[in-house]
Amino acid sequence: MRLPSQTTVPARSGTQRSAIAEGILDAAERLAQTRGFNGFSYADIAAQLSVTKASLHYHFPSKADLGHALIERYSRVFAQALAAIDAHTEDAGEKLKRYVRLYDDVMSSERMCLCGMLAAEYATLPVAMQDELRSFFDANERWLTDVLEEGRRAGRLTFRESARKRAQAVLGALEGAMLVARAYGDVRRFRSTAAQVLADLGVERPRAAHA
Repeated sequence: MRLPSQTTVPARSGTQRSAIAEGILDAAERLAQTRGFNGFSYADIAAQLSVTKASLHYHFPSKADLGHALIERYSRVFAQALAAIDAHTEDAGEKLKRYVRLYDDVMSSERMCLCGMLAAEYATLPVAMQDELRSFFDANERWLTDVLEEGRRAGRLTFRESARKRAQAVLGALEGAMLVARAYGDVRRFRSTAAQVLADLGVERPRAAHA
């Protein structure tokens, strides 16, 4: 399952963002996922889209505004992906395998989880972006906590600590494994860690979406 990267979300004015604004977000997202937020400028986006920097500032007055919109959109799309998992199956083990595939698909497209990438730059981000970043991870931890609790009650998953503590460990392991795998240019490192995370819960190794 590939995490959707393009969606239309409400702009600050309450109207729908224009196709140009969405294109800017798409380009910025790709750059942030491959270079980091501090690794690109408006000039890089303008060059990719063949537009002027003035047009970028028209839609996103500052890079902080752009960054906030990026996290907001990514969080919303990720939440939609989690809802789709919930709608597809009630089995906790299957939900976790599909959750892992969200990350695997992003890595297989030679990108990083946007929020995981930004977390590495947390200290340099504007406060509004820091708040949105924490909200993304909080939402993931809540979803994982619910799945883990359901799985333990059903006898599907096994772990000793609280569901919340294990949810934090799962999220941290997957995000961290992405960073290490990126350093080596080897997605197999991520898959190995992900398989161990699932095995520790009593879930068999998931089939990779990409060979």
